[in-house]
Amino acid sequence: MNSVDIVNTMMKNDYFSQWLGITILDQSPGSCKLVMTVRKEMLNGFGIAHGGITYSLADSALAFASNSKGKKSLSIETSISHILSIKEHDELIAEASCETETEKLGHYKVKVYVKNTPEKPVALFKGIVYKTSKDW
Repeated sequence: MNSVDIVNTMMKNDYFSQWLGITILDQSPGSCKLVMTVRKEMLNGFGIAHGGITYSLADSALAFASNSKGKKSLSIETSISHILSIKEHDELIAEASCETETEKLGHYKVKVYVKNTPEKPVALFKGIVYKTSKDW
């Protein structure tokens, strides 16, 4: 299976990413670019996007990027820094890329920003994945 087929198969079966309204903009082995729009039901009591929204978007980008290399991979550690607040109707972009890897582990970074302002990240996410021996 090539990387496009892997990511498309994952998305087809990923009902949470579908609920978020995620669309795949670009992908290649070890990287992925996603977009989604913040909806009213994603806002917290302060009227800004709940932190779980950017986390979930970044986590999906990590999953697609890490699995696109051909081995079934699972996150084992993740963290996020929330930098700027996000409002309803903001279009968020998440760009995931592999920083380093070994035979069994992959280290990824994901930058989340509002569309057309990549120089101002709203969140920075780091993830480590375990690469199983199972091929896609």
